[in-house]
Parts: sequence; C-alpha cells; structure tokens
Amino acid sequence: MKFPKMSSRSCSELEQRESWDGSPLVKYCGCWLQVMLFRPVLAAQKHFKAKSTDILLSTMPKSGTTWLKALTFSIANRNVFPIDQTPLLTSTPHMLVPFLELNVYWEQDNPDLENIPSPRIFSTHMHFELLPVSIRETDCRIIYICRNPLDQFVSHIQFLFRNKFGKDADPAAMDEAFEMYCQGIYSFGPFWDHILGYWNAHLENPGKVLFLKYEDLKEDITSQVKKIAEFLGLPFSQEEEEQGLIDQISGLCSFESLRNLAVNKTGITLGVLKNSSFFRKGQVGDWANYLTPAMAERIKKLMDTKFEGSGLLFKT
Repeated sequence: MKFPKMSSRSCSELEQRESWDGSPLVKYCGCWLQVMLFRPVLAAQKHFKAKSTDILLSTMPKSGTTWLKALTFSIANRNVFPIDQTPLLTSTPHMLVPFLELNVYWEQDNPDLENIPSPRIFSTHMHFELLPVSIRETDCRIIYICRNPLDQFVSHIQFLFRNKFGKDADPAAMDEAFEMYCQGIYSFGPFWDHILGYWNAHLENPGKVLFLKYEDLKEDITSQVKKIAEFLGLPFSQEEEEQGLIDQISGLCSFESLRNLAVNKTGITLGVLKNSSFFRKGQVGDWANYLTPAMAERIKKLMDTKFEGSGLLFKT
C-alpha cells in the first residue's frame, strides 16, 4: 500500500501513540487518527467544496459502513440503474462510494471533483467536528449510522485480525486492544465523542443530519430504507412501493446478498483490505462470543457515563 506523503512538521507537536493494529496514531483536535490519514484529512478540510446536492455517509469503522453505502447508492440511483443492472453486482460499495480521507484525498491534495455527476456520494470516518466547513455549513446532507459499541469493538478487532495496514503492523491481543478501546485510543476514537458529535448535530438540525442505528436496520430494514429516501428528498412513490422496489433494494443490499456476490468474495480494497473481510457475520449481539462479562460490563458502564443525559440508548 503506497502511503500518501506527510509533513512530519505537522505532526511533530501532536501526541502520538501506537494503535491496536500496530499503526502509529496522532491526536488531532481530540480525535485519534492514523498518521497516514493525517495529511488526507487536512487536505479534505482545506479543499473540499460541498454542493447542496452532495450526500455524505459517516460512520465509525465496522458500524455498518458497507451496508449504508450500498443502500444509499441504490436509493439515490434507482432511476439510473435497474436493480438487475446495478453496479453493485460488479463493484464493491467502497468503489462506488469513496472515502474522502482514504480515496479522494489519498494521493492528491486538491483533486478535481467537479465532473462527478450529482448527487455526489462520499463517505468518511471523520468526527463531525473534523468535517470540512463546507459540508457543515451547506445543505449537503449527512447520514450517520452507529452500532452498539460492544459489537463495534468486536467487529473492528476481528477485521484487523484479517487485514494488515502495513507489513510491520501486527494487531494487539484482544485484552490489550480492549484496554485501548476503553481509553479511546484507536483510529477515529474515542467512540463516545464520534457518536455524540453526530447525535448532537442531528438533534440541532435533523433535516441536515440523519442519525441511524445498525440495530434498527437489522430489525426493520423497510422503514429505514424509506427513512433514508425521505431524508434525501427522494421518497418512494406509491407505484414504486406497490412494485416492491423497497424490498428489492433491501434484498440486494442485504448482508447475505452482498457477501455472496463474486466481487465481494475475492480481491482487495484500498490496496490491502480483503473484500471478503467486510462480510464477517453482521449480527447483533455477537460480542457475547468474544467478551467476558467483566469486559461487557465495563463498556456498558462507559456508555452510561459518556452518554448520560444525551437521550441516546443502544440495543445490545
């Protein structure tokens, strides 16, 4: 994987640590970033010019990112691509909806994005406070999906066990990674700041930020697909509903459907990540197979403390 050039001077005065995947981290504006992402994040902040028709998908890693990309792309482009001809059949969701920091600004500080047809759909793992000003101050819509932290941690560490971000990067053992997770020291951590940033932005302006939960999509995908479409100003017509289009999109983008596509079984994304590693289990409550009762209780107490008074609750 060819890493983007980075100014050591920019990082020299910032706190640095090693993440649980063996990669170096830098603390920037209260958020931990992989050092290799620091320059792309700064480039996005400086150069990205949002349009009112843009759609930004934001998540913590392993919180439903792939699923949200597939759903949003399908909803926004349903009049462009018939279900049986969708690019999702031959391209991964990550190819169709690029990350700002991992794709768009990875190699260039100021790429030309003007010729991308509307609606432009991008994604990010950045905290709300780190987003380019133009995203936060225009009518660009933001869809955020979060996952209960117990499952998110387990899914993230299992993902890292299956991938390496560098030849010398080795993931920490579960216990060590768990300790760092509880301290918020990992890429795009802490989870509580990440989640609360978008939750508060949603409460302040629900027409700007749609806040979704992974568990709600698992429980009732139909209502969540309709919610996404309505938020984007692209509600399903009665005729589309009667034709079963919502069910078709939900089925196409389901975990099982995406996992079984040839394009998602082989190959790599972002230079090093196995496409198959994005489809492990996708279950709610899988944390119980990996975390001890004491570990689970510690995260739950952390959630109670950090989310106290926010009105935010999770199904675990």
